[in-house]
Amino acid sequence: MTGTPRAVPERIRWAVEHLALRPGCRVLEVGCGSGAAAQLVCERSGDTTMLAIDRSATAVARTTERNRRHVQAGTLTVRQVALAGLTVPAASFDVAFSVDVNLFWTSTATTELSVLRRALAPGGSLLIAYGAGPRPDRQAELLERVRAAVEAHGFAAPVVLREERGSGIRARA
Repeated sequence: MTGTPRAVPERIRWAVEHLALRPGCRVLEVGCGSGAAAQLVCERSGDTTMLAIDRSATAVARTTERNRRHVQAGTLTVRQVALAGLTVPAASFDVAFSVDVNLFWTSTATTELSVLRRALAPGGSLLIAYGAGPRPDRQAELLERVRAAVEAHGFAAPVVLREERGSGIRARA
């Protein structure tokens, strides 16, 4: 997996551009997949520390390999765990995000949103992002469902983002 750099999908670039990153930021990525978003976050923000999680051992291996220098530097930790099983101290992160994680629109994600609410520091930001839409024919309906679930779990001011390069829900803890 070393050698030629892999392209970063446009939806991932869009999502990272919408994160409230600042120096010293503590970031949680849910569903790290190939590690492209972790790479962008680690390269974009000075002093950032990041935890990238995925339930897939393959995804964890890909993210670790793609971001080996960030892992070795101690700025990125990669763990194999489903969000529902993530245990971290309260208020561990300033930013949490996911890209194309379907559990937020295929279920109520009650446990997962509770984990995120607890893991985010007060005022921390949450972004649940998708590409052009999880299901283009039902995009508005599905984004509204995710927005309502986020709001029901105590996140403040959830807004729907719909742009050509991506879509999602952004809210504050």
